[in-house]
Amino acid sequence: MMNLARSDAQRKARIPVLRSAPAVSCLLALLLTLAAPAPLQAIRLKDVASFKGVRTNQLLGNGLVVGLNGSGDGTNVDFNTQELANMLQNLGVTVARDKVKVKNIAAVAITAVLPPFARVGSRIDVLVSSLGDAKSLQGGTLLLTQLKGVDGQIYALAQGPISVGGFAASGDAGGGVTKNHPTAGRVANGGTVEREVPFDFAGKDDISMALNEADFTTATRAVGAINKHLRGNYAFSRDGGTIAIKMPPGAKDQMVSMLASLENLEISPDTVAKVVIDERNGTVVMGENVRLSTVAVAHGNLMIQIKERPRISQPLPFSKGTTTVVPDTSITVKEGKDRLMVLPEGINIGQVVTALNAIGVTPRDLIAILQAIKAAGALQADLQII
Repeated sequence: MMNLARSDAQRKARIPVLRSAPAVSCLLALLLTLAAPAPLQAIRLKDVASFKGVRTNQLLGNGLVVGLNGSGDGTNVDFNTQELANMLQNLGVTVARDKVKVKNIAAVAITAVLPPFARVGSRIDVLVSSLGDAKSLQGGTLLLTQLKGVDGQIYALAQGPISVGGFAASGDAGGGVTKNHPTAGRVANGGTVEREVPFDFAGKDDISMALNEADFTTATRAVGAINKHLRGNYAFSRDGGTIAIKMPPGAKDQMVSMLASLENLEISPDTVAKVVIDERNGTVVMGENVRLSTVAVAHGNLMIQIKERPRISQPLPFSKGTTTVVPDTSITVKEGKDRLMVLPEGINIGQVVTALNAIGVTPRDLIAILQAIKAAGALQADLQII
């Protein structure tokens, strides 16, 4: 009877466990989900690559800004008066160059970017920057200026009022207030395209894509995504940065729509493990693939503080001595007492930051530590100093 009673008790004890089995299953599923590696981030192909031939072109010109309220170039700048005399002469007004002395003009350089597929009559923004010693371009108007490409051809004309995102104010006695850069501005839609850059997709048998960052893994993934989308072996990688695509049958007549479908394909680009350090402002940026080999780190700060306290020495009354200043220097040396910490092999970027923060490092200290870890061969990443 005791055995039967014990069995009944055991069966009763098992009942709660059996009832809680679904909860255990849910908990295990949740733990497996959390432990599973995060999926690779999908990026559109157009964000990491571009079609060859689809590019911008830089334009450059020089001209005059007029209408300045005495804030133009000074008398030491001669090329602005030369440009003004040439412009007036082209308009039929003859003036002597040595007699032209005005403070309401400024010689400027004009830059613009000609976008791909820009057509005659399209409007573009132009940037205006002072070439002389003008104090401000606020309130000025850019006169008609030719914008040329590297081939010397005129591709756009620029003219219009300048928008300056700053100002400068000063008094006759000196001093003043300056905000941002008043000697540079923008003419919104101030440029008009006058010449097109010829490029035609129609009728092409193949086309190439160039990756923004050359990488064999990314190129291979892009080729796979393109071939899967086109349902055939139409794409192949020439190298780590170029993908050649052969046009499928019947695609020549629908080139634009086909290229639009290709650039919206999603891939997972691969990145090189890299640590970028800017020692000028103490900035450290680390990629997600940065790894460490097992290494022990101890970092102690050494601070030396020197204080100068001049002391005045007064002579005794009715003596022939003079008052002198005696320097009094005090030097204080402090050294940190940080402990030695072992960073295990294979830790990721989050664990690297947590471990280094545990020993109380600052960004400046982190720069020195990373350089030392790289010198020891324990930093599995490219260390780039800018």
